[in-house]
Amino acid sequence: MEYNDQMKNRVKRMEGQLRGILKMMEEDKDCKEVITQLSAVRSAVDRTIGVIVSSNLVECVQEAEQNGVKTDELIKEAVNLLVKSR
Repeated sequence: MEYNDQMKNRVKRMEGQLRGILKMMEEDKDCKEVITQLSAVRSAVDRTIGVIVSSNLVECVQEAEQNGVKTDELIKEAVNLLVKSR
């Protein structure tokens, strides 16, 4: 699977958010603010997982169809990956 610039930028943005959270903790910021930022990162991780799984699924299904392979198992595996990530 090729990870495009959009996917990489998502991860870089999360990395920046995590650094910001660490700085907030070092500065003893209010826990509500820290939790809010941590929740934002968690949501960003979840969305990124969805993007990666869906992109990979599209590629795998197209490749399987070209090779005459059934796609049911690929789809089940993708759904399981999404479920495990939660």
